[in-house]
Amino acid sequence: MKNEVMTLGVIGLGRAFTLMLPTFVNHPKLQLVAASDPRQDAVNRFSTEFNAKGYSTAEQLCADPNVQAVYIASPHQFHVEHVKLAASHGKHILVEKPMALTVAACRDMIAAAQAAGVHLLVGHSHSYDLPYLRTREMILTGQFGRVRMINAVNFTDFLYRPRRPEELDTRAGGGVVFSQAAHQVDVVRLLAVSRACSIRAFTGNWDSKRSTEGAYSAQMSFADGTFASLIYSGYGHFDTDEFNGWWGELGQLRDSNEYGRARATLKKAHSPAEEAEMKNRRAFGPMGTDSFRLSPNISHNHFGLIVVSCEHADLRPMPQGVVIYGDEERRIETLAPPSVPRAEVVDELYNAVVHGKPPLHSGEWGLATLEACLAILQSAESGQNVPLEYQI
Repeated sequence: MKNEVMTLGVIGLGRAFTLMLPTFVNHPKLQLVAASDPRQDAVNRFSTEFNAKGYSTAEQLCADPNVQAVYIASPHQFHVEHVKLAASHGKHILVEKPMALTVAACRDMIAAAQAAGVHLLVGHSHSYDLPYLRTREMILTGQFGRVRMINAVNFTDFLYRPRRPEELDTRAGGGVVFSQAAHQVDVVRLLAVSRACSIRAFTGNWDSKRSTEGAYSAQMSFADGTFASLIYSGYGHFDTDEFNGWWGELGQLRDSNEYGRARATLKKAHSPAEEAEMKNRRAFGPMGTDSFRLSPNISHNHFGLIVVSCEHADLRPMPQGVVIYGDEERRIETLAPPSVPRAEVVDELYNAVVHGKPPLHSGEWGLATLEACLAILQSAESGQNVPLEYQI
């Protein structure tokens, strides 16, 4: 049993899939066996590259008896349909964040998985990253006292990376709250080790040419009295990778002298169609990326600057380890570089599918994160504190 390899089918060969591809290809306990995508040329390349089955529809893929688990990386609006489809065929499920666009949809997905007796996991989110998981372990030992406050700050160029039109439409799940707060809320909830209670937030929509939320600032309260500040900007000016030694979010070493690349590249697209095609070139396909080869120079993934203030120490997870600012000393607990990036995602899925271990990032976990993201939008619109109901 310990040497069993889990077989994985993929629904959607877009940008999210390309980011997970180095993990899937290089993890020793996983085999890619099938994929579906509306782009037949991408499916053909997948079949050839990985000696795997290619399907034109998600239903055909889910009916494949050789597929144990399905990774759903289709656009946000198709997550509910594809989760229900996979569950109906008895497949275990890893669905990309955000889990869905409404609480009701999340509950339907959870119910479908429960009825089928399959595991439902939500991710990849950065709360799978080893530095955050190790920080959580340190907190749970109690050696630093209780968590009292968390500050999470991330500044990126997210809004100026190539986007499809719906990715700039909040109603369709566009903007930084659905795509990026899902990471940050996940990390903060993981490290608070308490149930979230409420959110008060503001959002920024400052570019009329890209009229969706590009920034937010949120305060989150927890049942044990912990409070957290979550700040995100995707407007492409300051970059918090500077606080992480210029190691990028995906574990790559960046050039600190490079500035404004996203905006400069985007200027080459003169219409929404050209921008969508520019994004398509970053997806998997004949003209798309082949970046699944492992770089020899990688670190752990991260999501900006995170500082967890406990009673006897501030803990700062970073790409190479966790810095501990204690009562009497400062030290770093180093982590070995990853042999496979984001391996923790496959590890959690594998342990659920093969060993029946209940996952941390379950459907209920994903629902709690989506509820918090929706509360950020609701609070910003209403100017009120928003209570949370579905937290775990």
